[in-house]
Formats: sequence, structure tokens, C-alpha cells
Amino acid sequence: MSISYTVFTKPWKTKTLAELARFVSDLGFDGVELPVRPGYQVEPENISKGLPEAARIFADHGVRIGTLAGPTDEVTIAACAEAGVPIIRICEGIDRDIGYLATERRLKERYDALLPALEQHGVAIGVQNHCDFCVNNAMGILHLIEGYEPKHLCAVLDQAHNGLNGEPPELAIDILWSHLRVVNLKSAFWVRTNGPDAPEATWKSHWTSGRHGLAYWSRTVDELKKRDYAGDICLTAEYSDEERVDALIAEDVQYARQLFDRAGP
Repeated sequence: MSISYTVFTKPWKTKTLAELARFVSDLGFDGVELPVRPGYQVEPENISKGLPEAARIFADHGVRIGTLAGPTDEVTIAACAEAGVPIIRICEGIDRDIGYLATERRLKERYDALLPALEQHGVAIGVQNHCDFCVNNAMGILHLIEGYEPKHLCAVLDQAHNGLNGEPPELAIDILWSHLRVVNLKSAFWVRTNGPDAPEATWKSHWTSGRHGLAYWSRTVDELKKRDYAGDICLTAEYSDEERVDALIAEDVQYARQLFDRAGP
């Protein structure tokens, strides 16, 4: 089983690429998921030049770009190929004006149009589940992408959002196994936002460390190990306590490694 640990670098947008590469390497990560967004180290407008340069800087520090979080246009796909980035990770929102299934049909039309570029450049789009009004569970991802080859459209399974939805990790992994190429590890739980005298309870998600949320990291890892999963484990560094992000991600990557290194299941 070959596991690579990557981290989503969204919390560290003010670091230079060299500073970010050193920081990630010092934490013990093998690679990153790089956001390509306005205001970040690589922006969509300069991706053709910026992404290959970022890949070179990371490689100088022994770190690779495992996934990219950004656009899925042909320019981005070509830049990913040049930089050696295999997957563009996205979440898909549902247009409530037209409904779930109509949104799904529209998404498939967009994917169909991108297939020639994905095939030409050897890049995949990775669809991640996200709670609320999105493609939000494993079966939703499968229903969306099962008609495509995993080299073109693959699954990015996020166990934090599974946990918030109450989806057992064993079932989610089983559902998506044919297309699973990346597993996100983060964790959260629901917190009530009003008091017991309120006429109806309201809730919000609280993002926490891997040991303390609903994502069940140990069960997730046990299932992946049983199936000899090989691929990226991406820690997305999302925490409600923003002042402790650096400490929490350092704790979480060590916890993830301990789970994969332990004997069993």
C-alpha cells in the first residue's frame, strides 16, 4: 500500500511559494493541494506560467502538487499537465432553481465537453462530496460520475462531510471504490446555536481535529487498509479555531500517520 500525505494550503495564502514549500515539508507532508484562486500564490489569470513554476519550487523542497483546487477550463487542464498535477478537485453545488437531477444533467454536459482535453493532457477532475446544497454524499458522487472512466472523472471522498451527514465511512468507501483516487481527512461536529427554550433547534458545524469529530478517522483508515488503498490522503487544514491551525495540522498529520502505520486491521 502506497500512501502519500498532502495538505490543502488554503490557510497560508500570505506565505511565498518557497516559504510554503518549506513549511509543508517541515510538517512532514509529501505534497499539497494547491488552491488556484484570486489572492493566492497562483492565480487563475497566470496559471500557465505560475503553476509550473510553483511545481518546480515545491519539488526543490521534496514536495509535489498532488491536487489543485481551482477552475476546470482547458487552460487550467493544460497547465496541470505541464506541471505534473494529476487531479483538479472540485465540489459541485446544486442549482435549486432547476433541482438536483437537472443540475446533474447540466454537470454531465460540462464534463462531456471537457473529455477531449482531459484525455489529451492526462488530467482528471476529482469530484468531492460537500454537505448542504451540493453533491453531498458518496452515492451522489457515484450517480454523477459512474459513466466516466476514473482517469477522466474520479472521486474525492471527504470524511468530514460524510460525518456531518451521518454516512458510515465503510459504506462511503465501498460505494466509491471503483473511482476513488483521493481521500480527504478532516473532522467536524454539529453545535447547537440557540437555547433549549427556542421553538426549534438550529445548528452550525464546528471544525475540529481528527480525534474529536464525526469523521471517524480510525474506521476510515481501517477500511482503506483492508482494501489496500494507494493514493493521496489529503488533510484539508480546516479548523474553527483559526489561531491554532498550525498546531492542529501538525497534530493531525501525526495522528493520520499513526493510524496507517499501526498493525491491522
